[in-house]
Amino acid sequence: MHIAIVSNTAWYLFNFRINLLKAIKNEGHSIILLVPEDKYSQKLNDMGYKIENIYMKGSSINPIKEIYSIYSICSVLFKHRIDLILSFTPKANIYSAINAILFKIPFVPGVSGLGRVFIKNNIITSVVLFLYKLTFNKALKVFFENLDDKELFLSYNILSEKEAIHVPGTGIDLNYFSPVENYNHEYLTDYKINIYKQNTSFLLMARILWDKGVGEYVSAARVIHNNFPNVKFKILGFLDVSNPSAISRDIFNKWIEEDVIEFLGQTDDVRHFISESDCVVLPSYREGLPRTLLEAASMARPIITTNVPGCKDTLIDGLTGLLCEPANTNDLVSKICNFLLLSYEERLQMGSRGRQFIQENFDESTVINKYLKVINSIKY
Repeated sequence: MHIAIVSNTAWYLFNFRINLLKAIKNEGHSIILLVPEDKYSQKLNDMGYKIENIYMKGSSINPIKEIYSIYSICSVLFKHRIDLILSFTPKANIYSAINAILFKIPFVPGVSGLGRVFIKNNIITSVVLFLYKLTFNKALKVFFENLDDKELFLSYNILSEKEAIHVPGTGIDLNYFSPVENYNHEYLTDYKINIYKQNTSFLLMARILWDKGVGEYVSAARVIHNNFPNVKFKILGFLDVSNPSAISRDIFNKWIEEDVIEFLGQTDDVRHFISESDCVVLPSYREGLPRTLLEAASMARPIITTNVPGCKDTLIDGLTGLLCEPANTNDLVSKICNFLLLSYEERLQMGSRGRQFIQENFDESTVINKYLKVINSIKY
């Protein structure tokens, strides 16, 4: 079978879907990736995947540019005989669906989140909902990474229950993201444990966006430093992204100059940074299913996140991490303080329970097998 896979960034496929790509290829199917050109599209090409570059800007709402995005997918499909289209990310899902209907190709969107248009309802939200209703009811299947998004689509009669499949996010490679201890607790004295707790390190891994709760994280760091000056607050992620919610470099640099946060830049391998942290925080306003939190929990690190769709699915509140309210610095501060007051053993137990929770619910093989089942059910 000839399968086209569409995403608004090659970065997404390289970092979150590479094992799915390998599994599809190992089943004997040929794959063509439709992505905008960047360094990750070249990396995927070097790994042996055929690339067709398309035009797509995640933050654009310019009608002319959006029509051109649809056309760029159309022009690729016109050149190739495609039996199935898989897509990820909001724009890629909708624009692929429009083309799939035009070319009468079966298509399977993967809803990894609904994007910022569903954080604040406006005219754009209405347009996006209309496009979902226009296209998704013709999908072969639709994969959802959290139940809130699935129920939202069902409530709007965008599709029926039989077309909707829930999967645990992109899934986690449990061997790759395995627990690593950055200290040997068997030989720590009470004195050293106290020093370790005073130097607790928090980590936020995300694009530098207001919608990710970065502002609340920085504000919370200021408050915590007044009482716990040695506690560290680190940020790992993309700066200057093309997004209406992006935090400007000037604002971000001022935060760094305040010396309340440490910026770690960006990386393709987050494991070292997770292992060097004691707790991973994501105060996001809404997510599909945040992989960074799953990665942290898989490495036995407790997490703190918001009680919103996607985020709340990554933990058991009070057992594997702590939930706070979105856009609420005071509540985030309270939960960070609650974590700081945990005993040394309680932190270890929380991380261990988090690892078990991921093992039981978010194994990547579960996600891959569900995709392969749908793919292999198609007659062509």
